[in-house]
Amino acid sequence: MVKMTGGQALAKSLYREGVRVIFGLPGVQLYHMMDGLYDEPGIRFITVRHEQATAYMADGYARASGEVGTALMVPGPGLLNASSGISTAYSASSPVLVVSGQIERDEIGGDRGMLHEVNDQIDAISPITKWAHRIMDPSEVPEVVHQAFYHLKNGRPRPVEIEIPPETLAEEADVELLEPEAPRRVAASKEQIAAAAAALVGASNPLIWAGGGVISSEGSDALTKLAEHLQAPVVMTAEGKGAISDHHPLSLGALWLRNDTIAREEFGHDVILAVGTRLVTSQWLEGQRGIKIDGD
Repeated sequence: MVKMTGGQALAKSLYREGVRVIFGLPGVQLYHMMDGLYDEPGIRFITVRHEQATAYMADGYARASGEVGTALMVPGPGLLNASSGISTAYSASSPVLVVSGQIERDEIGGDRGMLHEVNDQIDAISPITKWAHRIMDPSEVPEVVHQAFYHLKNGRPRPVEIEIPPETLAEEADVELLEPEAPRRVAASKEQIAAAAAALVGASNPLIWAGGGVISSEGSDALTKLAEHLQAPVVMTAEGKGAISDHHPLSLGALWLRNDTIAREEFGHDVILAVGTRLVTSQWLEGQRGIKIDGD
């Protein structure tokens, strides 16, 4: 164990989990977090002009890099300002870590009009986060960060939130830093894989429906090879744009609420393989079979 402040423990824990960039708008509750980042030169801090930008930039970073995007902001109105970007990341299944400040520990829930006070902050953000936790003691920081990354990297990726009062960031404690863990991959059974393969091989007119999960899992090459092997056209959701090159002869592009001949093409196939998408449609034809491969 090493004695350090909560802010230092947070910065070092984030670095160990792979964070190299943070988009943030710091304020008085986060000063000791900024001190911790000053002591961790491996993390680049990019200051924004509005909290909304922290979440949108973290979301964009996550989608472009394939890594977790990290957003930092003050509590209360600062966190709520970021909520539109957080909700966008939630809808798009984007791995965004939200680090929010809090008011002083003894004032939480007091409704005394403290600076940036919002009662029930975790409850307010819970509809657009996969998991949220408040850290009250600096010794808890590494374990909570570790839990946050477990939720970010296992199952469906969605935003998670950590909130920390200023005293927790300022106080020193004996801290045990943790090593990151590899994500646990969920696999279908051999019987399920065999049944899916048999359905695809036996299909007379298969279609592949690709979503954003293909991109986030870096599965574009594998998807393209499968499409070529099956000679199956590929349609993409809005989040799945780029899952296969638009220049590929099997690409039908991103078909989203279009009412034309090409759009209707996706509903005339006997077997549809949906990869990395929740398959949001009610337009199934009688006799069509669906196979779904997704992260959760």
